[in-house]
Amino acid sequence: MGDHYKASQFIAAIPGSAGIISIIARRVGCDWNTAKKYVTQYPTVAAAYTAEIETPLDTAESVVIRNIQLAAKQQQEADAPVDSTDAKWYLTMKGKTRGYSTRQEISGPDGAPVPVRYIEVVRDASNDKA
Repeated sequence: MGDHYKASQFIAAIPGSAGIISIIARRVGCDWNTAKKYVTQYPTVAAAYTAEIETPLDTAESVVIRNIQLAAKQQQEADAPVDSTDAKWYLTMKGKTRGYSTRQEISGPDGAPVPVRYIEVVRDASNDKA
């Protein structure tokens, strides 16, 4: 028994769903597993799904950037410190190539592998007491 749905039905159900599979399934009239299958196995549906989940991320990122811009303007006008929470968060997420990160990486000199020296300890079992 094959599916009686078409990829176009899922593509039409995706906009405004925020990528929530249960919303897509309800709009199409199928169960969650069927909707998930179409999202993962059909490239056209997957592309529509990816675009849908990227939209709120873009919106959220634009809010953070706007807050950073407003804080910079406020700081310049008042010549005083402002809340830098958004700026710090943005630097840890997007400024990693500039050294801003909460993640710590351990390496040897100049980024080389960490030298490791193994010391083998041999136990003399002849001195063990039974």
